[in-house]
Amino acid sequence: MGISARQFEEMEQRVRGSKSAAEKGAEEVPPVHHILLGVDPSLRGTGYGLVKLDGDGPLALDQGTIKCPAKWSRSECLVAITRTLRELVQKHQPTVCAIEGLFYAQNAKTALIMGEARGAALAAVAEGGMEIFEIAPRKVKQSIVGYGNAQKIAVAKMVQRMLKLGEVPEADAADALALALTYAHLNKRFAIDPSQKI
Repeated sequence: MGISARQFEEMEQRVRGSKSAAEKGAEEVPPVHHILLGVDPSLRGTGYGLVKLDGDGPLALDQGTIKCPAKWSRSECLVAITRTLRELVQKHQPTVCAIEGLFYAQNAKTALIMGEARGAALAAVAEGGMEIFEIAPRKVKQSIVGYGNAQKIAVAKMVQRMLKLGEVPEADAADALALALTYAHLNKRFAIDPSQKI
């Protein structure tokens, strides 16, 4: 993997401690997020999880799955996803959202439907004016369990433990909570591999 001359120059400036023009104009300290929203989009079961960060560790504020029955049309499901996420954003006022990254789908129809659900979720969250970051499923598993091929139940149990929940959250909600926790882990001040902003 190569780097451009400009990227090399910026790296040299960072090492020497001097700042580029863009850095001088930018704010010195990145925003600190205290309420995080995780979203695991799916047409029939979009998971969501809200986590508050404070001195005592992460705290689960809200979690659940936006369930859409099989008899509902796709458009009804998309409305339910959008409406529910808007309500959650208004209620909890998160400042950042971590959403599951795209995955490879062999079936084009499945990929299209997942894209629609993801788009509905992104639109609702973006209306709230928050920053949105995409995190790959493998990176979430690595961050939460320590193994990129971990099973869903292992992620759910570790989320339960990290958030001190009374019971294991259902799969989609657990994935959403894991996304929020992973964002917090990946975006610490000296993180080597921060999540991808979208």
